Amino acid sequence: MKTTDAPKWYVRSGHVLGNTMKMIKISAFLLLWMPVILVAQKDNQQKLAQTGMKFLAASPDPRAAGLGDAMTALEGGAEMMFYNPAGMANMDGKFSASFGQMAWIADIKYNLAGAAFKAGNIGTFGVNVMNVDYGEIQATVRADNERGYLDLPNSIHPVAMAVGVSYARALSDRFAIGGSVKRVMQDLGSAATTFDKSISDYVYESYKQTVMAYDFGVLYKTGFKSLQFAFNARNFAKEIKYEEETFQLPLTMRMGISMDLMDFSSMGRDHNLLLSVDAEHPRDFAEVIKLGTEYSFRNLLSLRAGYAFPSDQQGLTFGGGIQVKRGERKVQADYSYTQFGVFNAVQRIGIKIGL
Repeated sequence: MKTTDAPKWYVRSGHVLGNTMKMIKISAFLLLWMPVILVAQKDNQQKLAQTGMKFLAASPDPRAAGLGDAMTALEGGAEMMFYNPAGMANMDGKFSASFGQMAWIADIKYNLAGAAFKAGNIGTFGVNVMNVDYGEIQATVRADNERGYLDLPNSIHPVAMAVGVSYARALSDRFAIGGSVKRVMQDLGSAATTFDKSISDYVYESYKQTVMAYDFGVLYKTGFKSLQFAFNARNFAKEIKYEEETFQLPLTMRMGISMDLMDFSSMGRDHNLLLSVDAEHPRDFAEVIKLGTEYSFRNLLSLRAGYAFPSDQQGLTFGGGIQVKRGERKVQADYSYTQFGVFNAVQRIGIKIGL
């Protein structure tokens, strides 16, 4: 039977199956060859300390951390604005809010909050904010003595913040796009620069910078069970200058793939086993492969584990979450614990609300 003589449903299903298999092959090819490409790039160049405002590269959400930060090809609510905004295009319900805190190394504290609203076929809109508190640091000034510096009577309190708006839309039942615009600020405090004899005191100069940054991402559902992959680029911005040195934000590009492995099991109704893999290409350090897995029972209890390699200090990450649902309303609490080598372990907590 020729294709032209075949029933329309046969031709249509064959076309869909052909496209699906093609996308699966492309996804598998990229996933298999990405580590080889990354290793080759690593051998050809060494990228160290080429960016600033590194707080933008941290992963503050506990579920994301529990998955080894492999979030690019996943879907969710307001928390997706901190990873791949395209992932919130198909969020459940009309409203999502996310709040979290991370106890980072060296007593640095992160706080984040985000809210997203789904406006029907127009798309999903969101706002988010992330604040970083570096604590107090003793102020010093260079001096010609044995220590090479003098303590000043004051201290400095560096802080950083990023405030952004996001938009995402599903262009079809398989393809979604998203983007974010954010204003990034980092205040390193005031430093003593020169000594003014006329006032018998130091002249202080403020070191505060602000810049606009941009994220964008895409997500594609292959149609083969729950297999999907995505691409995301974060922190596009112009160069910033402190004194004589210029630097760029931590631009990061990622490709991710994810799937619920329970699609192949009859237990999938009550059990889910998510596998997510990201290949990350950062501007300022070696390329990284991130792996994450999440087991969920009836969407009530979740257990997670993740790992990123290569990594100097960061080790395995473990986490979990509990979700309570009443009708269209749901509340989810998450926690993660990350081993961090010579540093104290990094812990994150978070709450998500959906309506």
